[in-house]
Amino acid sequence: MAVTIKEALEIIYKNTKKKSIKILPIEQALGSILAQDIIAQHNLPPFDNSAMDGYAVKASDASKCVKVTHTIFAGDDSKEILTSEKGIKIMTGAKIPEGCDCIVPVEDTTACEKGVTLPSNLSQGRHIRLCGEDIKKGKTLLNSGDKLQAHQITLLASQGISHIKVYKKPTIAIFASGSELKMHFENVQSHQLYNTNTPTLLSRASEFGCEVDFIGTAQDTLEDLHEHIKSALNSDLIITSGGVSVGDADFTKEAFSAFNIESLFDKIEIKPGKPTTFGRINETLVLNLPGNPLAAALNFELFGQSIILALSGVNEKYLNSIETKMKNDYKLKKGRISLVPGYFDGSSFEPCEKFAPGMVSPLASSNSYIMINDSVESIKSGEVVKILPVRFSFTSKEKVSLVSC
Repeated sequence: MAVTIKEALEIIYKNTKKKSIKILPIEQALGSILAQDIIAQHNLPPFDNSAMDGYAVKASDASKCVKVTHTIFAGDDSKEILTSEKGIKIMTGAKIPEGCDCIVPVEDTTACEKGVTLPSNLSQGRHIRLCGEDIKKGKTLLNSGDKLQAHQITLLASQGISHIKVYKKPTIAIFASGSELKMHFENVQSHQLYNTNTPTLLSRASEFGCEVDFIGTAQDTLEDLHEHIKSALNSDLIITSGGVSVGDADFTKEAFSAFNIESLFDKIEIKPGKPTTFGRINETLVLNLPGNPLAAALNFELFGQSIILALSGVNEKYLNSIETKMKNDYKLKKGRISLVPGYFDGSSFEPCEKFAPGMVSPLASSNSYIMINDSVESIKSGEVVKILPVRFSFTSKEKVSLVSC
């Protein structure tokens, strides 16, 4: 019996466990998922410092000519104590001397006999960066499950952290099945096709930060399929395309059954991609996608990406959508929830003018898709829809509805 999309995703979340951890230097951690909380061990800034090149003075000396004694540079450990009617030239980032409560930029002063004349509008704390105003010691900076982007690396470096615990990246093994398929580096005959699914799925899994192994293209025989499956069993997830329908040469399900696969679902109420199946062989998950290129790619975006996010340990593991408006009127046949590829231009979504499960060109021209409820026959121009992007990842810590209308 076919499961709903919601049920399929629930099964995926329930049966997919995040990976074990390893330690990496922060220079190699970009894109990794943090496996520990990061607590600030130091204030930032670690001391009061000047936000400007100027003069360290007392605000009570406004309008006065103050004597300038010397200069404090960034990195100096000055012990100078500032007294009334005195000024100390100071550079940006330099430690504020004791007794100073105001920094006057160079351009706001004028020369006088003893040093510089200060402006009349001084106030305490002006142009002073206070100790801990950016980061307070003891503050939680990052949480386990956060993805490390460039600016998260900035936070780690600001605390002098050199190595961190991260979740290991998911390992994915990918192969296609079909005696009619040839790889792009092979010659095809008139009755054969190039295998576009494997390069597509490999590229997308790599974009999601996985370590991907290409196992090849299996012939439509149980013996060859068994060899490919054996080669893939040391991975976290096996993704196949083709051979999961009901044709005379669709042997993929039968081939996996020889390895005592636990079937978690074997059909989904979705168009395209109803034959998509999900199971598990010991600790290795298995996602069997349809052979039609567009169907395989769209179902990978929905189900394959969800598995990878759950494996990765990231907090924001649930797919999220962006609300926009339909650009044109759109009609479709009701009965199953439909995935419709198209283009989001920042203000509206336009479905691909022509697409079918076996096509590849809509994949290149679209940057998102919408999921339309099974009872809907038409969507009017201007009606609100929810797009799911495929050119970038958009996820959430909480589950959200992805269906439009």
